Amino acid sequence: IIYSWVFNEFPSFVSEDSRRFISQETGNLYISKVQTSDVGSYICLVKNTVTNARVLSPPTPLTLRNDGVMGEYEPKIEVHFPYTVTAARGTTVKMECFALGK
Repeated sequence: IIYSWVFNEFPSFVSEDSRRFISQETGNLYISKVQTSDVGSYICLVKNTVTNARVLSPPTPLTLRNDGVMGEYEPKIEVHFPYTVTAARGTTVKMECFALGK
């Protein structure tokens, strides 16, 4: 399957860049340093590459907080690796790691 995200309305897809990343492992969309231009509605699109069937999630709104509640938080690294990763020789292994905080 392939994960992609629609921003506000179809066919405006989220493009991956230095601030946006779509995990093809989990389907999660990660946005760093959220800006006013990121505010809107996001819909996850999952496509089965064998059957070409597509499924859309309900919209998820993204809004900005202006009340300072989020505050400062210490840096940490989010890693969701299984305890053991087994791979055949010559194959590609993808492991994802995300850093966040200030």
